[in-house]
Amino acid sequence: MKRLLKYAAGLLGALLLLLGGPLLLAASSSLEVAESWRTASRESAGIAPRPEQVEEAIVQVYGARAWSWRGYFAVHTWIATKEQGADYYQVHEVTGWRTYVVNSRPGDPDRHWYGARPELYADIRGEKAAALIPQIYQEVENYPYPTQYEAWPGPNSNTFVAWVIRETPDFDVALPSHAIGKDYLGDRLIAPSPGGAGYQLSLGGYFGVLAGVREGLEVNILGLSLGINPMALGIKLPGLGELALLDTNPMHEQPAR
Repeated sequence: MKRLLKYAAGLLGALLLLLGGPLLLAASSSLEVAESWRTASRESAGIAPRPEQVEEAIVQVYGARAWSWRGYFAVHTWIATKEQGADYYQVHEVTGWRTYVVNSRPGDPDRHWYGARPELYADIRGEKAAALIPQIYQEVENYPYPTQYEAWPGPNSNTFVAWVIRETPDFDVALPSHAIGKDYLGDRLIAPSPGGAGYQLSLGGYFGVLAGVREGLEVNILGLSLGINPMALGIKLPGLGELALLDTNPMHEQPAR
């Protein structure tokens, strides 16, 4: 009987660890959820520079809380590019309501994701961005699941962004731990981590482990990740993402005012 209670207590503790963050977000109502996707904001958040005012090439990675209750668990991520001298951005993402799920089109790079304000994860500019953009275009075309979408465990929008980052040399960006689907590797068991200088092992996106310089250490259980990031002085919790003091991703330095 004691052993049974011990196992039950351990199982309850594991469930609380995995679901504590999403439950906390749901209970606190800290996420603004629009009543309808038709009326939810898709306006620019004013984070990206106006393309007609910036000559240099730009590559940015964004994410925002997923639509509806899914936002308690995960974020939706996308990539934006602006070629040198161009007066518009290209937005590259996967959306699950289309037959061909990959979507690359001109648009605002920092639009709200159906009411959820975007967060800038990486900002690369100048010569490095100019060198990355043709390779990013190529990997968008090479994405191996252009007609497949599964919200959990993948392939989904985060699988797409992780694929493009991973397959593009020198495009080293760590995606947040609550980008569910980023760890989906298809038939592969082992792959380089998106942040570079690291590797991950994944069993179909359901279970896995990732260790990298930018990401730190992550353990994936049923798509939910937890871990630590020594370089960022942070911890990773399911639903809440990474709570860190530092940012390990490449970010453009804003000029002093």
